[in-house]
Amino acid sequence: MLKRLVYPLVNYINRHFADVHRHIEDINKHVGDVHKNIDEHLISPKPSPQFPVSVHWNYDMVVRDERMMMLLGGIHTARVRALPIATPIHEAEFSVFSQTGEDGIIQFLIAHLPNIPKTFIEFGVEHYVESNTRFLLKQDYWRGLVLDGSESAIQYIQTDEISWRYDLTAKQAFITKDNINQLVDESGFSGDVGILSVDIDGNDYWVWDAIQTVRPTIVICEYNATFGDEHAITIPYQADFNRTTAHFSNLYFGASLPALCHLAHQKGYDFIGCNRMGSNAFFIRRDSGHKFPALTAKMGYMPPQFSESRHADGKLTFLKGQQKLMQIADCMVYDIMTGHTNTIRQQFGLSQD
Repeated sequence: MLKRLVYPLVNYINRHFADVHRHIEDINKHVGDVHKNIDEHLISPKPSPQFPVSVHWNYDMVVRDERMMMLLGGIHTARVRALPIATPIHEAEFSVFSQTGEDGIIQFLIAHLPNIPKTFIEFGVEHYVESNTRFLLKQDYWRGLVLDGSESAIQYIQTDEISWRYDLTAKQAFITKDNINQLVDESGFSGDVGILSVDIDGNDYWVWDAIQTVRPTIVICEYNATFGDEHAITIPYQADFNRTTAHFSNLYFGASLPALCHLAHQKGYDFIGCNRMGSNAFFIRRDSGHKFPALTAKMGYMPPQFSESRHADGKLTFLKGQQKLMQIADCMVYDIMTGHTNTIRQQFGLSQD
C-alpha cells in the first residue's frame, strides 16, 4: 500500500524537478567541478537556466532562510536596543550571521551611540557568510570594507548579491602592520568610522596598534582566552604568521585580554566587556561621550567556553584549562609591560612535566 502511494509522488518529483543525480553527472561531465559551479550559481542573483530546477529550488530556500533570519534578527534588535545602558553586554547577545552573539552586542551598543558614524571595517572575514558586520550591513545599511587574505574568499563575496545590493567593498590582502593603513586608505575609508572588527588569528595586537588612518568609535578584537586575565602578552610580531603552522594545536595566536586592554587605554578606549563565549572583546572610544561602565581586564574577562585544540594529525583533542597552556608551553610570548620575550612556560611558571 505504501509503495502504491509513494511511487506516483517520486515520478512526479522526477518529472517536474528533474532527476538530481542525472543532472549532477551532466554538470560534472561538462564543467568538471560540481561543487564549485553549484556554489557559484547558488550565490548568483539569477541562477542559469542550464542548471536543474533542484538547484534553483535550493537557491530559493537559501534566500528564504536568510529572510527569516533577518526577520527574527529584527525582533531581537528591538529587544536589545531597549536594554538599559548598564546591562552587561553579553546579556544582549544574539546571532544572525555572527559566530557567538556579536550581532546582538553591536545592536545594543549602537542604540546608545546615536551619533556613531555608519561605517565599518572588518578583517579576517573569510567568505563573509559568518561575520560580525553582515547583519549590521543588511539591517542598518551601513557602508563597509571587508578584508581577507584568501583570493577565493574575496571572489565569493564579490559574486554574492550582498556586494551589489549593499554598499560593501571587499578587498583581498594579507594584512600586516606595515600595509594596513594603506589598504584602508586606498579603499576610501579614513578619519572617524563606526566599527573596526579585528580577527586575523595572529598579529591582532600589532595590527590594531599600527592603525592610524581611521578612528573607530567601537573596536571589536579577538583575544586568546587561553592566555588568561593576568598576563599582558601577545605573540611576537611575525609578518607571515599563520596560526596552524605556528603550532599544530591552533592554541598559539593573538594576544591576551590584559594586553589588548593596555593597548586600548593607550589609544584612548575603554574596555566594556566580552562575549559570553570568551573570544571577542569590545572597546569604545573614550571621547565619544559614551556612558557604558568601563571595566578592568579581570572584571570583564570571559574564559574560553570552547575546546578547539588539535593533535598533530589534525584531530580535536578537547584540552581544558591548564592543559592548553602546557600544550604550547615552549612557544614564545612578548610581555607588553616588561618588553621581554619568554616561553609560555617561563611566563606562567609552568612545571617541566
